[in-house]
Amino acid sequence: MYWSIVFILSFAYRFLRLIVNRIAVSKFRPIPIPKSPSLNSKDVTVVIPTLDGDGNELRRTLRSVLASGPQEIMLVTVEANTEKARIMLKELGMSIVRVLSVPHPNKRIQMAKAIPEIRTEITIFADDDVSWPTTLLPWMLSPFEDSTYGGVGTNQRVIRAAKPTFSQNLWAYLNCLYLERRNFDCAACSHMDGGVPCLSGRTVAYRTSILRDDAFIAGLKHEVWLGRYQLSVDDDNFITRWLVSHGHKIAFQWHEEAEVLTTLEDNSMFLKQCLRWSRSNWRSNITSMFVERIIWSEQPWSTYAVHLTTLSHWALIWDCWMVYCCISAFETDWRNQMQSEWIVLSSLLVWMLLSKVIKFPRHYARYPSDLCLVPVSILFGWLHGLIKLNALLTVTMTTWGSREGADSMDGYRMMRVTVDERKSVETLMIESSPMPLNSIAVDRSWKSADQDLGARISSSTALPLLAYQCRDTPNLHLTNTSKIYESEKPPAYV
Repeated sequence: MYWSIVFILSFAYRFLRLIVNRIAVSKFRPIPIPKSPSLNSKDVTVVIPTLDGDGNELRRTLRSVLASGPQEIMLVTVEANTEKARIMLKELGMSIVRVLSVPHPNKRIQMAKAIPEIRTEITIFADDDVSWPTTLLPWMLSPFEDSTYGGVGTNQRVIRAAKPTFSQNLWAYLNCLYLERRNFDCAACSHMDGGVPCLSGRTVAYRTSILRDDAFIAGLKHEVWLGRYQLSVDDDNFITRWLVSHGHKIAFQWHEEAEVLTTLEDNSMFLKQCLRWSRSNWRSNITSMFVERIIWSEQPWSTYAVHLTTLSHWALIWDCWMVYCCISAFETDWRNQMQSEWIVLSSLLVWMLLSKVIKFPRHYARYPSDLCLVPVSILFGWLHGLIKLNALLTVTMTTWGSREGADSMDGYRMMRVTVDERKSVETLMIESSPMPLNSIAVDRSWKSADQDLGARISSSTALPLLAYQCRDTPNLHLTNTSKIYESEKPPAYV
């Protein structure tokens, strides 16, 4: 009975989440727009971090955002492209758009630059390559009628080329499945336990009061990952974890009137995007599961269905393992039923094939001709394991690789933090922090004697907050936190 049990347990672990998620998605409903909402578009400021300061995609983004009627739009670019951005806005006649700048390209720092300038109750961050429907804002604002909600995400879809080449069509197909899979997982987890794997930064809304918290801004600008690295990427993952760890609910609005269109690479550069996303998943999910750990109790289904898959989901290995277990069970446990072997094995293979497409009925209804490309998606799913392994082995790399100019200052996105810095930070936090311990995050690996701290511990903001709080403290050497952004004046925390 050994192989029978192994097969059943493996099948259950591999496919239970798919079956339950499929049911959850069918029952999912977005939070409806109230008849008399207390929030409207004039309660919204839209912040668009950008690198180039101009371009066709950015212009399309600005037009679509402006059509939604927000109170203000902030375009945050690098100093070298500030004039270019102003010229573009003058050509477009967009006086409502304000231009801000930072010395070097870094999305976290660009976001932090805009936050103190925001005067509306709701802030929406948007990438510079998205297109909004005019119906978007009411759907994104409706969850905020409940004061317990801190963040809202929405469904996304890829803009495909009008007359693509065969190669472009293949890559665009994989692009589409990536976002459809994300929509599926977010909707399912939101329905099951209120979790969302990540509030994608392509378009996401937050309560401004959360963003303006000093500890949040410090963590956003100088997150410490695993107590070893100062991290300046993965902004959307960081903010999602912050909301969860601070007790704010998250909503996912999956509706055709809230669908955000975006562009992805329709060439081999898509592989570099996948590598970057996979590295981000490794970093964030490791932090969520093994450092902060709150998701195990707050979002148990999301932890199993999404976060754990970073460690356990390797498509080719799992598919081969399931076939091997099935054959082994017939050879050892089910010898008297060998005549049924091919029926069971064939049924397993059909089910495995079905599992590759069951998440995407909306996509295939929209693009029925893509059904002939299903073998391509299966092959890519198998080969994605190599990308995932590469990402694990290079998890400390933060290069984009797919956008010109984005990596010009890559060196400061992840910097090593010394042992003495970590120890100094924790000691000072415990002894002299003016903030409640449950509002500050500390790396668990350095919590030694005091096991009764009532704090919710993580590695998200320990070093940056104390680096600024204690920057004038004698014998404290926090060198890495100050040399990166020399041109910026740190906020006053004391």
